[in-house]
Amino acid sequence: MAYADRREAIYTPLRKDGIFTWDCMYGDEYALADLYRIDKELHSRILQAAEELARIYARTVQIVQQADDALLEQLGLPQASFSAVRLSIEPLMPTLIGRFDFAVNGQEIKMLEFNSDTPTGIVEAFHVNSHVCAAYGAEDPNAGCDRMLKAAFDKAINAYQEAGYPTEHICFSALDWHDEDAGTTRYLLERSGLPARFAPLSQLRVFNDRLWLMDEMEQLQPIEVLYRLHAIEKLAEEHDEDGYPTGEHVLRLIADGKLAVVNPPSGFLAQTKALQALIWSLHEEGQFFSSEEHQIIESYMLPTYLENRFNGAGAEASSYVVKPIFGREGSGVSIYDADGSTLEQNAADEYSQQPMVYQQFTELPIIDVETLKGSTRGSLLWGCFVIGGRASAVIPRVGGPITNNLSYYLPVGFA
Repeated sequence: MAYADRREAIYTPLRKDGIFTWDCMYGDEYALADLYRIDKELHSRILQAAEELARIYARTVQIVQQADDALLEQLGLPQASFSAVRLSIEPLMPTLIGRFDFAVNGQEIKMLEFNSDTPTGIVEAFHVNSHVCAAYGAEDPNAGCDRMLKAAFDKAINAYQEAGYPTEHICFSALDWHDEDAGTTRYLLERSGLPARFAPLSQLRVFNDRLWLMDEMEQLQPIEVLYRLHAIEKLAEEHDEDGYPTGEHVLRLIADGKLAVVNPPSGFLAQTKALQALIWSLHEEGQFFSSEEHQIIESYMLPTYLENRFNGAGAEASSYVVKPIFGREGSGVSIYDADGSTLEQNAADEYSQQPMVYQQFTELPIIDVETLKGSTRGSLLWGCFVIGGRASAVIPRVGGPITNNLSYYLPVGFA
């Protein structure tokens, strides 16, 4: 069967069930009908890396939450978020749903970043992958991982209840016009098993020091628990049409215990790439972490700094990557040689005004995949989700040296 026919046979039923409707984005193919094969030993090592790094992040976040404002400012967090990110509902689980991105070269696994506030790729990894594996008669590495979502949501709700939060009125919210965000949020609502409803972000209101949903009858319905596929750094800057700082008010509601949120605000603290620089600095100085934790950091993390230590002729001179601390989908990322010459650059400037981190460059392996445009060569990036503190589904993507929102999603099956 030709690739295009095979692709339609796989993705037409998925579109019709309404769960996965963005197999093509921006007029181009996004989800491939190819299947990448991974051996079980490598899969196990990726899960181990994600789980061990999750523990490093949980411990670091727990300590940073107790730090003064100066450190939070140094980590690039907006001031409006300071009180919220200090909330600790479940200390060993700073985020409910996170995703580590890895470069995997032979036996070496290196973490590039941790998407711990608003990760996507969830429907692809937890739902679509099983359907593609079934079409190929392959064993799904992510089989059963969707059940972890319900367990994690239950754990989060229980933690909020034990902390004294009301949890009767639950809302899942995202941009309704954005197929991927809205579809991901609706999928998580369904998998959570919670008695909740979906509402567009545009229908949320702040009134009488509470968050409300404006329903179809223009009646205000209370929101006590909010799942939001909406980044906190964006929320911190949002104002209503009259100029009122609505986002800052929502963050105050969170800080004052008047609104429970998933992911929790500690997930935003883990999201800043400046925290990678802090972890690496503590590791280089031999501070804070146990010998076992230092070994985990040395094994899986890359040297990352808040200033450029790679450009020049010194011992640390090497190719390096410059990233905005809250950048997403490769926007604003550049790769440089040790002499400062540009090797690769994402021209998007959405995050160009943010503070940057400087990270040692590591190659992504090159693979060939079948696409609607024919055989295509690209760089392979591995994602591994961490759900409720436990390693979960894996997701490969294929694109340029800088993975961006036009990179392909590549289903994966066991060899």
